[in-house]
Amino acid sequence: MDGIKHRKVAVNGINMHIAEKGEGPVVLFLHGFPELWYSWRHQILALSDRGYHCVAPDLRGYGQTDAPASIESYTSFHIVDDLVALIHSLQVEKVFLVGHDWGAIIAWYLCMLHPEMVKAYVCLSVPFLRRNPTVPTVDAMRALYGDNYYICRFQKPGEMEAEMAAAGTKYVLQNILTTRKPGPPILPRASLYSILI
Repeated sequence: MDGIKHRKVAVNGINMHIAEKGEGPVVLFLHGFPELWYSWRHQILALSDRGYHCVAPDLRGYGQTDAPASIESYTSFHIVDDLVALIHSLQVEKVFLVGHDWGAIIAWYLCMLHPEMVKAYVCLSVPFLRRNPTVPTVDAMRALYGDNYYICRFQKPGEMEAEMAAAGTKYVLQNILTTRKPGPPILPRASLYSILI
């Protein structure tokens, strides 16, 4: 893919897959759900041609990056620490940060916890939302968007995965990634075949 190189980097106790191209200041791209580094392929090519070292990891649990079995291994602190270790491995002090969806949320946390490592942040799709420390995050999302909000649907291990498997990967991804419906992604319990159509 026009010189994009792939490698694994040992970060924070896991092996992280990264795609990269170019030399110069680092632009770190963070993907959303259900995406991978591949979502950034066009931006990697365009910005690497303009003098930037573009780096797009598969975040913890995604793609070719390790997926620890323990649910407790997926806190925002774990994922931010993965990125801090990645930045150190690139031997730079600061990066330009670009985040989308889940990656945008993690990027906000990186900015808050390690502002000294971020030159600038480009946020796509998810504004900064203050967390209420007295309300669990998923409960707050459920109150805002209802029980069928996609994040709420993934709380019981295996349940949503089984529904998606029954509908088929192609169908689910096509509908999630090409919807024209405004608003948050809603995955009704009755049938995945009614998703976003």
